[in-house]
Amino acid sequence: MFDHTSITTEISRTRRSMGAAAARLFQAEVERVVQAKSHCRVLFGCAPSQDEFLRHLVQRARAKPAVWKRVEAFHMDEYVGLPAAHAQSFRTYLHRHFLDHVKVAAFHPIRGEASAPAKEARRYAALLAAAPIDVVGMGIGENGHVAFNDPPVAKFRDPLLAKVVVLETACRQQQVNDGCFPTLADVPRRAITITLPVFARAGSLVCVVPGARKAHAVRNALLNPIGPACPATILRRHPRAALFLDKDSAAELPPELDS
Repeated sequence: MFDHTSITTEISRTRRSMGAAAARLFQAEVERVVQAKSHCRVLFGCAPSQDEFLRHLVQRARAKPAVWKRVEAFHMDEYVGLPAAHAQSFRTYLHRHFLDHVKVAAFHPIRGEASAPAKEARRYAALLAAAPIDVVGMGIGENGHVAFNDPPVAKFRDPLLAKVVVLETACRQQQVNDGCFPTLADVPRRAITITLPVFARAGSLVCVVPGARKAHAVRNALLNPIGPACPATILRRHPRAALFLDKDSAAELPPELDS
């Protein structure tokens, strides 16, 4: 039996319209939280799959600057050993696609170049634990990962909020497929990542997943048993999760959803 629980799934004809729809909801969630609490903590995924979403979010955020001056921003992961200025650093990505265009109250980066990565993971975990994460903008990897929680290291009840992981080969290959690195050998083997409990405890999840290479992972996330074999199945346990797809990423879904 098809079990998608409470996920709201919206399928758009194009990546552009998908990104616009996701940005509309994300902005509304941020405004809702700021109105209720006067402050909002958001978490961003950093990958080419998020380009269209962030482009539209910049437009909406720039129209409401007072709202975003009450927002603290976090990101999900960073390669071990990469400095902030590296072209493929996720900090560089987030600045280029959002933070250079929108003023926020604070941005908390993961320092991939830290000499003691495990200590840096503990520092970031403490920041995450200080107050709830209100809104998450995220994607799904080709192997079903969220952040860098690949199937071999994903734990639904992880005792840590951030940790150092060894990246699965399929995950590293995705970075090549996305055009981020020229060859597999160029992709770092380790990263600092937030863990699955961060997603589970967040106020709302806005998941943006375009492209044909993600179609199988999307199908698995919605139809496979919930568990670490497909970390993205955690979406089905969340009461406020919304999944935004384009026609390509929705290609393997059953007809009752692809309409």
